[in-house]
Order: sequence, then C-alpha cells, then structure tokens
Amino acid sequence: MTETVPVTASRPFNFHLGAGLAVALMVLLLIFDPTALDFAITRHFYVPGQGFVGAHSYWLENVLHDRAKQAVIALVLLVALGFVLSWRVAALRVWRRPLGYVVLAMGLSTAIVTPLKALTQVQCPWSLTEFGGVETHTPLLSPRAPSLKPGLCWPGGHASTGFSLLALFFALRDRHPRAARWALALALGLGAVFSFGRMLQGAHFLSHNVWTLLLDWLICLACYRVLLYRPAPAQ
Repeated sequence: MTETVPVTASRPFNFHLGAGLAVALMVLLLIFDPTALDFAITRHFYVPGQGFVGAHSYWLENVLHDRAKQAVIALVLLVALGFVLSWRVAALRVWRRPLGYVVLAMGLSTAIVTPLKALTQVQCPWSLTEFGGVETHTPLLSPRAPSLKPGLCWPGGHASTGFSLLALFFALRDRHPRAARWALALALGLGAVFSFGRMLQGAHFLSHNVWTLLLDWLICLACYRVLLYRPAPAQ
C-alpha cells in the first residue's frame, strides 16, 4: 500500500544543509582543480590509436543517449499534460502544484545547459590532444586556449537529463515519502548511468557531471522551497 501523509505542512527539511553542502562542493571544485583526477579516470576509457571504447557503441549512442533522452522528454510532456488537465479534471486538482513544480524544475534543470555550455566553452575529452584531438585543455575558470572550435561540454547535457528527475523526489516527499525515496534513487541512478555512458564515449569528464548534479539539485531545491514547501506553524 502506498505510504501517504496529509499535506497540512511539509515534512521537515534543512534547506541550509541541503543547499550548503552543494555550494561547498562547488567551491571545493573551484579551489582544487579536478583536472588530474578527470584525466586519470578518462585514460581508462581511451585506447591510443583507436579512440574511446564507447565511441561507436550503438547501445550507448542510440539507446542510452537518444532513446533515454526521448523517454525523459515524454515524461515531462506527460506531466505537463497532467498539469493542464488539472484545471478541468477534479481528481488532478490536488496535484496541480506538484505537477507544475515538476515541469518548471525539470525544465530549468535542462534549459540552463545550453547557455552555460556557450558561456564556458569547455572542451570535451574527445577534442583534446591527450585523447586524439587537436584542442588544448584549460580548467573551468581559466582563459580559454586558442581553439579551432569552441568547446560545448560543461555542464553535462545528458547527465542533466537524468539528474533533472530529482524534481520527482521533491514533488513526492510530502505526500508519498516512500515513493519519493524511490524517485531519488531513480534520479541519482539514471544520472550516474547517463554520465558514465558519455564518459565512455569521451564526451565528458567526471567533474562535468558532478557539476551537473550539483546545479540540478540546487535548482530543484530552490523551486521546491518556493512552490511546494509549507513550513509547520510555530508552536
């Protein structure tokens, strides 16, 4: 039987801790350049003279990348349809705000990727001289080296497709805590699998995907605080 709780007030959540840990990890990534670790991990996925082990994988590109992304897009469209119908269908009325929250949070989580890529112009592993390309690596906040083609690899777009599902955790945590925990596991699991798949293809470093997780977490958390969270009345 599904575990439910009355939605008179939200379940307690420490927003200072939830946001603070994410921001602290971001600061650490900026202070301690993760390049050495990124390169050490990525070298395990690269075969000199042949390329990345997942570069020509049908499963990684067509299934885990294209079909999986389409499935998440279909989910968002279904949720958006539910939000629209909630204005006409009485049974959906109680879910109007959570449905609207999911559409907004997932939309923002994925929408920020393209402008951030264009702003940062970070090169992909497959473009770097160390991995068979022609471009020079520069850390996130360093001036970009002269380039034949600006990079578009930070943050991770496909990782964001998975991690944006964190919105489901926040949408469910007050009404269905058990389902929320499963949603959290799903978001983290899919995000990790999507991230790893793209790393096998040479599309991203590990740090790119960690940044994506942190950004998506903060977006979903902020939207939850504004749209759904109802603090308990003071005793």
